[in-house]
Amino acid sequence: MRVSVFGLGRVGCVTGACLARAGHDVVGVDVDPEKVRSVQAGRSPVVEPGLEELLARAVRAGRLRASASVDEAVAASEVAFVCGARDVSGLARLSQKIGRALRHRDEPFTVAVRSTVPPGTTETVVVPALLAGGGLAFRSSLRVVANPSFMRTGSSVRDFADPPITVAGCHDPAAASLLRLLYAGIAAPFVHTSVRGAEMVKYAANAFHALKVCFANEIADLCDVFGVDAVEVLRVFAQDHALNISEAYLRPGFAFGGPLPGNLRALLHAAREADELPPLLSAILPSNEAQVRRAVRAVQGAGKRRVGVVGLAGKPGTDELHESPMVALVEALVGHGLDLRILDDHRTPPHLASLACASVEELLAHSEVVVIGSGGRDAEQVRKAARPRHVVVDLTRSPRRSPGRPVAAA
Repeated sequence: MRVSVFGLGRVGCVTGACLARAGHDVVGVDVDPEKVRSVQAGRSPVVEPGLEELLARAVRAGRLRASASVDEAVAASEVAFVCGARDVSGLARLSQKIGRALRHRDEPFTVAVRSTVPPGTTETVVVPALLAGGGLAFRSSLRVVANPSFMRTGSSVRDFADPPITVAGCHDPAAASLLRLLYAGIAAPFVHTSVRGAEMVKYAANAFHALKVCFANEIADLCDVFGVDAVEVLRVFAQDHALNISEAYLRPGFAFGGPLPGNLRALLHAAREADELPPLLSAILPSNEAQVRRAVRAVQGAGKRRVGVVGLAGKPGTDELHESPMVALVEALVGHGLDLRILDDHRTPPHLASLACASVEELLAHSEVVVIGSGGRDAEQVRKAARPRHVVVDLTRSPRRSPGRPVAAA
């Protein structure tokens, strides 16, 4: 394919050189004339292992060249990768220039936003700027896709060829198909998702990487305080691929309960006794409690008084109520003067026993608002039996409901 890459920094240079290696004809664009001259001469403007040789081979083969002209690059390509936007305003200006270059173009053109941008930027900044530059006439031939990169400094060339996933966020299947062809030589799973989903996945990944670094450092600090070998602890910790380094607990839902709050408090108490205050670990319980307050606001926001709650245990199919966030939620709602009923397969705490319902029908007959606290048979029956008059607050964040917000049941 004919490809243009806007921005000749690390992401742009690696993207351009690797696509050229795969056989595509690539023109790189940058406002910095020194970067343009460097690429034209077969030299990398950034220091990245393996990039200099790869880039030089692509230039010698005639697969990669550089230019300062947006018009020239757009005319020579059918897909443009936007890699060099440092801020939203710069991204808007660049997008408008690309749009102007497309003003009289009839054939389809795809813009892939490879820059890391906040969720919503592609739809609210890039697309309007492209249309402002090119006019509405070419709207039907324009395809826009969010295509975040998952490349690490120091291993970008290797990561381009072997990423964990390839993400294409777009509404147009043709745009996803085009990217699938461009990345045909890459064995990583190809994930077609929503535009905002693709943008947010990159931030979620980077935030989690940062979280892991801080977690490991805080655990190491506590190990030092307690006279424990931190390397040994984290080595053993990382060997658990069922719960620790895995998908476990990485699903959206409600607050945690059971033994976790007590265990965490005990660790933090021991840390304070040793004059150590790990800020990340100290923020976990307040964050968890904020989920309960958020749920209270969601129920109150419905503006109704009669509330039915499905499921008190932290896990469906169990009777574990120790530090259950659902029990805390029920107590808070009762304290706010709401009229509650509870449906739970197993048991209700003695102080809430008078609120228990015997059936789904009894719960729905009472309720104007239904709060689903866990999965399981009762929750599924309530979802199916709820009528349009019921406002459903689904704390399990089922994909069929808006997460944690009151929504009208189907």
